[in-house]
Amino acid sequence: MNAVLLTDIGELTTNDPYHGGPLGVMRDAALVVSDGRVSWIGPAASAPAADERRAMDGRAVLPAFVDSHTHLIFAGDRSAEFEARMAGSPYQGGGISITVARTIAASDDELRTLLGSRMAELRAMGTGTVEIKSGYGLSVEQEVRLLRLAAEATDETTLLAHVIPTADGPSDDVADRGAYVRLFCEQMLPRCATLARWLDVFCEPASPHAFDGDESRAILTAGRSAGFQLRVHGNQLAAGPGVQLACELGAASVDHCTHLEQADIDALAASDTVATLLPAAEFSTRASYPPARALLAAGATVALATDCNPGSSHTSSMPFVIALAVREMQMTPAEAVWAATAGAARSLRRDDVGVLRPGALARLTVLNAPSSVHLAYRPGMPIATVIDID
Repeated sequence: MNAVLLTDIGELTTNDPYHGGPLGVMRDAALVVSDGRVSWIGPAASAPAADERRAMDGRAVLPAFVDSHTHLIFAGDRSAEFEARMAGSPYQGGGISITVARTIAASDDELRTLLGSRMAELRAMGTGTVEIKSGYGLSVEQEVRLLRLAAEATDETTLLAHVIPTADGPSDDVADRGAYVRLFCEQMLPRCATLARWLDVFCEPASPHAFDGDESRAILTAGRSAGFQLRVHGNQLAAGPGVQLACELGAASVDHCTHLEQADIDALAASDTVATLLPAAEFSTRASYPPARALLAAGATVALATDCNPGSSHTSSMPFVIALAVREMQMTPAEAVWAATAGAARSLRRDDVGVLRPGALARLTVLNAPSSVHLAYRPGMPIATVIDID
């Protein structure tokens, strides 16, 4: 077992109250990594002997970001849609069918190459753990294909009930909404049960392309019986049943949470369901931002993620998301960093990432800056990267 000592750390963020007090922030600290896991944290002056010593030269070290909501497997782009939206055309969600067609037309190798490039990109910006959804296949065989490709890149794979296929889209000869929900429950779920840990549903009655509350309930209930753990896209375009449904069914996370009523906030605060906020989507669609401060004040657990997708949030940068959370949602830098690491890990029901303590995976991000405040203070700058410790 090779032990590596990291020392000369400007600021160490652990997210662990046993190491750094309530905020888990330490100075004049060091940590030791052994066999891919953190084995010791403490004052630099008390650091144990190690096989190797690496000086961080005063840079900040923190848990690698956890991006708990992405749609990384897709082909093509929708820059024309973005350009039109910026000129004043509202986002309606219909552009998903364009991505579905281009993704289906791409070969496995083409999709694998695109996914590898995006994984390298997000890693270069400090992300160490990533969730990847399907949802751009819609037919059983295509969703199976996308999940198999996702599993090559991450353990956090999600089967997404994304949209109802249109008449000219891949539909397994489905003619109506009810038939597609039945197909999803009776064929999609059994075929994908060994390929995905998670099931997610785009519950958005405000969109004719997404699933309403009853359809979402049917899919989530069937998925839970099939062994999936649950997630929900909810309350993105308007107030709706998504948040309440997620809390009722014990979903690990409800994502977007852009339009919340007080009852939604109260339900999140009283549950173990994490509110995962995706401010890059609001940035890219000129929508109102989620009420982060109200959620935090109520005691809800908040996470941040990129929602990387070609239509409404074409970014894989967690530092950018952190900067948006601070600037546009009035989160403090410390709250935003916690939400992008420990909060997002909770949304994946993980306690081995997003935190630095003995036994946790040594997925670390180092900043070319003395503290994590610089993630919001220097928006858009390439100051974060994952470090490898062999």
